[in-house]
Amino acid sequence: MPKTIKSRQIHWLFLLIVILGTSSSFALDSKKYITIDQIDPSMDAYCLTVMQGTTIEKFDLKILSIVKNAIPGRDRILVVGTDPKFIHAGPIRGCSGSPVYIDGKMAGALSSGWSFSKDPLYMVTPIEDMLEISNTPASRLDKAKQPAPVLALDFTKPLDLNEVRTLLDTTPANLASENTLLTVTSLPEHVCQTLKPSFEKIGLVPVAGAATSSQSMDDIQLAPGSTLVIPLVTGDISMAVTGTVTEVDGNKVYGFGHPFLGYGQIDLPMATGKIHTVVSTVSFSFKLASAGKIVGAIRSDLGSGIYGEIGQNAPMIPIRIDVDRFDDPQKHTFNCELAVNRFYTPQMSMATIMGAAAIYGNLPPEHTVKYNANIETRQFGSIVFENISSGQGLSDLAGDAAGIISLLMNNPYQKVDVTRLDFNIEITPDNLMTKISNVILSDSNVEPGQTVDVKVILQPYMKPKTQHTFKLTIPRDLADGEYEISVFGSYGYDKFLRKNATQKYLQYDVPTLITAIKNIVKVRRDRLYITLELPDDGIIVKEKELPFIPATKALLLGDPARTLATKPHQHWIEKSKNIESIVTTTKTIKITVEK
Repeated sequence: MPKTIKSRQIHWLFLLIVILGTSSSFALDSKKYITIDQIDPSMDAYCLTVMQGTTIEKFDLKILSIVKNAIPGRDRILVVGTDPKFIHAGPIRGCSGSPVYIDGKMAGALSSGWSFSKDPLYMVTPIEDMLEISNTPASRLDKAKQPAPVLALDFTKPLDLNEVRTLLDTTPANLASENTLLTVTSLPEHVCQTLKPSFEKIGLVPVAGAATSSQSMDDIQLAPGSTLVIPLVTGDISMAVTGTVTEVDGNKVYGFGHPFLGYGQIDLPMATGKIHTVVSTVSFSFKLASAGKIVGAIRSDLGSGIYGEIGQNAPMIPIRIDVDRFDDPQKHTFNCELAVNRFYTPQMSMATIMGAAAIYGNLPPEHTVKYNANIETRQFGSIVFENISSGQGLSDLAGDAAGIISLLMNNPYQKVDVTRLDFNIEITPDNLMTKISNVILSDSNVEPGQTVDVKVILQPYMKPKTQHTFKLTIPRDLADGEYEISVFGSYGYDKFLRKNATQKYLQYDVPTLITAIKNIVKVRRDRLYITLELPDDGIIVKEKELPFIPATKALLLGDPARTLATKPHQHWIEKSKNIESIVTTTKTIKITVEK
């Protein structure tokens, strides 16, 4: 297949059912299934799927060809829909997994098509490829349990939430789902458009859907051709991927015909669903769906699809978001649950926060977001933080939350279970961005022990200048020389700490990881900081600060023959105060100390 065509091929959602067997042999029931080597283009073919509601319908297909090595080492069946509904819509996202019957026997599942295709062309994944996952040895599945972090987080470097956010925005190709349809309910279209760039980076195509009570779908049973849903977010806001059931064998469910993420064992909820209609478009058509009742759990996600089990439970993380907007007299609370996945949970937490805050309208160009958060873990207690941002939308809050969750769930030391998320958001129409206009010293030539006044003049946005004064006392034992006084907001202060106190962001196990995270989030953006850098004193061993130790001990600890990482301990005097604005610039001035 030409590369240009392959690049436009759409892989829709479809569940591959993995039957966990112990035998290495594999034989299909010839009365029920037909293999690809038995298929002839002259045979009659049809598929089963849902176009509206929950009714499974039959749609005629025509076999065009057997495509050898459509995927390396795997053949596919090329078919075209001949039913008027298929002809009108073209390829439909959400049909992935729809079982295909040839000569009266199940042959496979619709799995992929092409955007902008005039004809309803589909590739069909052979049923033997899907069912053979039942013979995948347990040892191979165990190795697919994500033994390494799913994101390329470097835990040998000082932690940086901004770098984590960048990684979340630049999803590795091996982790992104391939143009999978994501139905977002309870959020208006403008919110879906706001979230679209973030979703597309992880291979999801968001569409606004309608909420449906799961009680109205309690009686739906999963069967070949029925709607199959993987809910990633449930509750007041719902986000779910939609596909079709291929086969059901007892409590075992097969579907989608292609992988979701494709990295082995997963544990995601499995639900029924309802199709409101098929939305036909020029680029691609899709099923407008709502998730129904959760009836089981998806257990495996491999090359030919995904596999689930009815009656099993997948863990979920409750999340509560309180939103208080200046343009809405009522405070709103959103209660949801997030599916647990080391890749998708951080992404979905970010999307849920941003969606909840924007559900009643986009933020104005000039705005301020105040927030506090609580991230609970089963093993290590809670991480509680609060902060403020201005003119950044919800990106700072959502980035902080998703970054922390990603660090916890992808750390290389031990499994950390996130058990609850709580966020309180207040949005006001203010611009708090402020620049430093001037810094004035009461005396630039001082003696040891002398107190100097540092006057900082700020220029807020569209407001009169403000003045803040700090008193710095020069240490009595400070040697003669020239020293630097720095004045900055949180951005400059963070850079200062990363240069002079990297130990605050280093970690060697989960407790030190959590300490490093807390050190990051306790730097508030609405504070003004001032520092006076002093000569080195003492030594730092790993993350431990040992100031003022005798020089002989410092030499011993810093001996290159020792394996412990050490560095000189940088000392400074620091003052800070809350100024209810966000300083974005830095000023540095010199002061001379002379006895």
